[in-house]
Amino acid sequence: MNYETEKDYILRLIKEVVRTLTSLVLGRKYSQEELLPEDRYGISHDSYEQVKGMVDRGEVNEAENILLDELDAARNESVAKLIFFYEYASGKGDVFLKQHQYSMEEVLEGLKMLADKLGYQNVIDMMDIY
Repeated sequence: MNYETEKDYILRLIKEVVRTLTSLVLGRKYSQEELLPEDRYGISHDSYEQVKGMVDRGEVNEAENILLDELDAARNESVAKLIFFYEYASGKGDVFLKQHQYSMEEVLEGLKMLADKLGYQNVIDMMDIY
């Protein structure tokens, strides 16, 4: 698999895992429509802006660490913020992420870890993710 094909494959996997977790955990049908993330994930505007701002400033690792420290699997907003983080970070692209010591592979690994914590690892395994 060449670099571009692998990059596209990873991005498709990320989108599929985000869609699956959104449906399973949040009970919402994921839509590619131009919904605001607050509406799509049910997170507060302040939480959305905080996560988005950190990623935009290149504080990707820091944002992930904060969200993982705050993760409470019993609270939908906590889970939703982490799902949104991974989706938003992946949307910044591989070049941006690498410039800030992060990668698309880390996004995918983070989503897989989240699925495992939430008890959905078997669903992710069925998706045949490397």
